[in-house]
Order: sequence, then structure tokens, then C-alpha cells
Amino acid sequence: MLPSMFFPVPSLLARLTRLADAARLVGLAVLIGLLVTTSGCDDGQAAGDAEARPEPKTRVETLVLAPTSFTDVVKGTGTVEALDDATLAAQTSGPVTMLLDLGARVQRGEPVAKIDAEEAEAAVEQAKARYELATNRYKRQKPLYRDSIISALEFAQVRSERAQAKASLQQAQVRLNNTILDAPFAGTVEERFLEVGEQAAPGERVARLVNTRRVKVTAGIPERYANDIQVGTPVQIDARRYDAGVRTAEITFVGNTIDPESRTFTVEATLSNEDRTLKPEMGVNLRVTRAVLDSALVLPRTAILRDETGTHVYVVDRSDTTAVARNRDLELGPETGGEVVVQSGLSAGDEVVIVGQNNVSPGTPLEVADRYDRTSAAGTPHESSEQSSLPTPPAK
Repeated sequence: MLPSMFFPVPSLLARLTRLADAARLVGLAVLIGLLVTTSGCDDGQAAGDAEARPEPKTRVETLVLAPTSFTDVVKGTGTVEALDDATLAAQTSGPVTMLLDLGARVQRGEPVAKIDAEEAEAAVEQAKARYELATNRYKRQKPLYRDSIISALEFAQVRSERAQAKASLQQAQVRLNNTILDAPFAGTVEERFLEVGEQAAPGERVARLVNTRRVKVTAGIPERYANDIQVGTPVQIDARRYDAGVRTAEITFVGNTIDPESRTFTVEATLSNEDRTLKPEMGVNLRVTRAVLDSALVLPRTAILRDETGTHVYVVDRSDTTAVARNRDLELGPETGGEVVVQSGLSAGDEVVIVGQNNVSPGTPLEVADRYDRTSAAGTPHESSEQSSLPTPPAK
């Protein structure tokens, strides 16, 4: 038998079991604590990394605004017409005895066509004879009347016969002259309506004579510009589609009425065409100078953003460390050739985003790839390459 100081075996085993369970609980608690601590450290580090990582910058191109000259232009299309274009018609009847060939060049006063003059010449001879007879009788009766040998009534009849004979001679001479169709101006025979040998009647068309060394361009301008365009207003005529270049002229006629169907009024411009590259019925583009603004803020039209609230752009707001986008609402003025005038919303010196503006929003960090100081250097797309290569429109 064991001494009484020793614990019974069952009691000792129970206590050892309790001690082991307590140790496992302490270890588990320590492990959970370590896990929580580690997780907290990782979350804090991730948050710190997120705060330290900078927001990516959007690459853009900008334009620094400065006052510049701007020509407000009214654009339209016109038709070339010959300034001198006449259809020659017969003034007397008879067969055609001469008619110039197509393309023949004549000077003013030279014959274009002739009509048989045999009958007209005979009529002139008869009229001359009657006039000479009446003149001789008048000369013989005049002294008799002066001496009161014949009455005033008898002498008045003689004088009337002489006047009638003179008028008949003049009429016969006119009919003879009308057998020749002279050129009213220097030009080229463009059309022939009769052939040699065909019978011409009074008023019948014989030939068309055209002079294209000077032409006019006729165009319809929208009625809203009716009070902006006057005679003398500069106009630019673009005929490059025909390899005829771009020419400058002035408005020579402004219509006073509005076409009720097209709501336009007519303008005409006259210009030299010595090389005859412009031909009647050609279609050309017109740029009529409406006004010239000396100090305007001008933007490429492609830089303007439009939404339901209106028009706006993004400007660059620079600080010591970064550049961000700021929104500016605009009021716009006239536009020409892909450029538009800013009436309000911007000031000289503002740096406007002109490329990449669709990829930014207010507060977006920016990386300015190119910075321009004038719209012509920016290289932004205009309406068309043809339009953008036009020379500067003429000023008033």
C-alpha cells in the first residue's frame, strides 16, 4: 500500500487532462491573436499603398489662347455666267447667205451672219427715187410759195410728200442694214440655230455669241445675312475643282427681294477670266466676307464639347505638383473653316484642351503632350483639307 501523501491515480489523471486542455486553449488564443494582428498589419499596409499610388494621368494636347484676327465668312455656292452672252435674231426675212462657224472669234461690229439683201437693196433704190422726186418738187414749189403764186395749203402738201419719202427711204435703209447681223461685242460663236441657205424670219434665232473674258458669279445667300452684304463687299471664289484656282473679287449686285421658296437673296460678283478657265454654268464655292474681328479668342471647333446643358471645354488648372482638368461653359460666336469665336467663358492666356478632351472629366490629372500657341499650328482637323488650305479671305 502506498503512503497517504500521494494522490490517488484517478485524481492525478483528471488534473493532468484539465491542464492539457487549458494549454490547448491558451495556444489557440495566442494563434488567433497572431492571425488578427497579422491581418491588421496587412490591411494597413494595403491601405497605405493605395493612398500612396498616384492616379494615372490622361495624355492631352492644349492651346494657349491669345487674341487674334478672325474673318467672319458667309459660305455659299454660285454659278458662273458669261458677262456678255447674246442670241442674235433675224430682223428681216430671207435666206441666210453667210454664217460664221462654231468657235469663230469676232470683234465688235464685225458680221456674224448675213441674210439675202436683194429685195432690201431694191426697196432702198425705190425709196431713194421717190425721195429725190419729192425733194425736186419741193425745191421748185418753194419760190412759188414765197411769191404767193401757190397757196400755203398746196405748199404744205408738197412738203409733206417730201417728208414721207424721206421716212420711207430711212425705213428701207434700216431693212437693208438688218440683213447683216453684226457682233454687239467681241466674242465667240457658241451656237448656230440656222444653216446657210435656210430661210430666216423676223425674230428667229440665228446664232449665239459669248464672251467669257469677263464672267459673273451668281449665288443665293440666306436671308439672315441680307443686311450684312453690300455692293463692294469682298468675296472669294473657289474654283479649284476645275483647276481654276481661288480668285478674289467684289460683290457688284445685291438683290433687294427674297426668294420665297429658298429664302435667299441674289448676289453677283464680276471678275476677269482672261485665261477663260471659268466657263458658263460651272458651279463654284463662295466665301463672302461678313465682318473682320481684330481681337478675337478662337478655338478649333473640334475642341468644343456639347451636351444637354450647352457647350463647354476643359482648361488646364496647374499647381506646383500637377495639372488637372477644369470645366468651362462657353458662349460661341461666328465660325469659319473649322474655327469658332468664343464670346464668353474664356480669357486670354487660358490653356484649353483641344485633343483628348473626350477622355477627361473635371479633376482628371493631365499630361500635356503638346502645347500650341495658335490654332494653325495645332493641326486639329477642320471641315476638309480643301477648306483648310484656302487662303485668308479678303477683308472689307
